[in-house]
Amino acid sequence: MIPFSVLDLSPILKGSDAAQAFANTRDLARHAERWGYARYWLAEHHNMTGIASAATAVVIADVAGATSTIRVGAGGIMLPNHAPLVVAEQFGTLASLYPGRIDLGLGRAPGTDPQTARALRRNLAADSADTFPQDVAELQGYFRPASAGQAVRAVPGAGLEVPIWLLGSSLFSAQLAAQMGLPFAFASHFAPTYLQAALEIYRERFQPSAFLEKPYAMVAANLFAADTDEAARALFSSLQQQFLNLIRGRPGPLNPPAENGMDALWTPSEKLHVERALACSLVGGGRYSARRSGAPDCGNPRGRTHPHRADLRSCRPVALVRDRRRAAPVASTAAGALNTPLYCPKRNVPLCCVI
Repeated sequence: MIPFSVLDLSPILKGSDAAQAFANTRDLARHAERWGYARYWLAEHHNMTGIASAATAVVIADVAGATSTIRVGAGGIMLPNHAPLVVAEQFGTLASLYPGRIDLGLGRAPGTDPQTARALRRNLAADSADTFPQDVAELQGYFRPASAGQAVRAVPGAGLEVPIWLLGSSLFSAQLAAQMGLPFAFASHFAPTYLQAALEIYRERFQPSAFLEKPYAMVAANLFAADTDEAARALFSSLQQQFLNLIRGRPGPLNPPAENGMDALWTPSEKLHVERALACSLVGGGRYSARRSGAPDCGNPRGRTHPHRADLRSCRPVALVRDRRRAAPVASTAAGALNTPLYCPKRNVPLCCVI
């Protein structure tokens, strides 16, 4: 059985504010816990007026405090923006407040534009993504039990062994996760091009470690479920508008569904760009058949909607599908191919689903 999880950016809806975004996040997290989701992750982004989760560790604390059993974590912390010691102290604090419930996913991108990255790091030359492997190793060291005479230690943090995941949208982090024996999550919800290659490299090159005996991978995809296909496509248009605004250099709050459809908003070349970026999306209503190949060990649905109540309508059917599959498991073939009836449009799958 593939565990299902949730990836959230605490989106700020058009006409709303960050306070309401955090209230929506808490509400969705409580529902996800009630419906049996495994994890609830928040992502770090900066200088984006439509995303409220910039202070990711703070939002994680809020979500963990609003729930009781679900694992809560970062998907992820953009490590080049931070000193490893600071991240160790933050997540050591979280792990001390919420024992056994905190995950730390690490990315090597800035999660923002170059000018904002410079404001975050002050010195881009010294704190570049090129030091990411060394920074991960340093961070791991802070979570190990402190040794006698150790000059610098994370307090709290030392000895807590907070679980670390490596995140990626290309092949670099897949190779590094394999080399370091860490779990790996792929951002196929916005960059699906190298998904299959990344999973193959990760599994083929994986080296067992003290943290993990065998490869363990998670993929993210976008989920928009509704009573009808038309209603689901309308919800999906909010995310399509968000990506369209990004490529135009005008990020902003999450818009309501496009009243006249996306063709009234984008050019043919913009449509191609957005559709490629969002190719790993399940959108629709009713009964579907999904093809799965090279299955992940777990999956991470992502796809916030406008209005917030539509988020709940998208996440609930996925939980029902999971429960159906648990009650009547389907054996996969050696090649990993699988055709399974689904009642909702978005599942955690490594390749795009075919309706």
